[in-house]
Amino acid sequence: QVQLVESGGDWAQPGGSLRLSCAASGFTFSAYAMAWARRAPGKGLEWVSGIYSDSSDTYYADSVKGRFTISRDNAKKTVYLQMNSLKIEDTALYYCVKHPSGTPVRGEYDSWGQGTQVTISS
Repeated sequence: QVQLVESGGDWAQPGGSLRLSCAASGFTFSAYAMAWARRAPGKGLEWVSGIYSDSSDTYYADSVKGRFTISRDNAKKTVYLQMNSLKIEDTALYYCVKHPSGTPVRGEYDSWGQGTQVTISS
């Protein structure tokens, strides 16, 4: 049974940094692409970043490009999202997402976690 548990969400000031983690279980982690998505207050779901099963490539939404970095440790069955230069508009509930193949096709997923809250304010 697929389980994705996010952690690391916290309050931070604009310009600060946070690192989110997602612990995966119940499937062959190294065979699947993973991603992060977020839902900000009053807004729809936004796909933030994706990573291939073998970390061969990554993609980012324009809103976070250059500030966020996605990575994974297949041995630890964990995916990370390093968030730097945080902005108030980054405030959202962040979800860890599993894709149904080794390629992170945006919008196509089959599992997600409960989310971890990130709040950016001064």
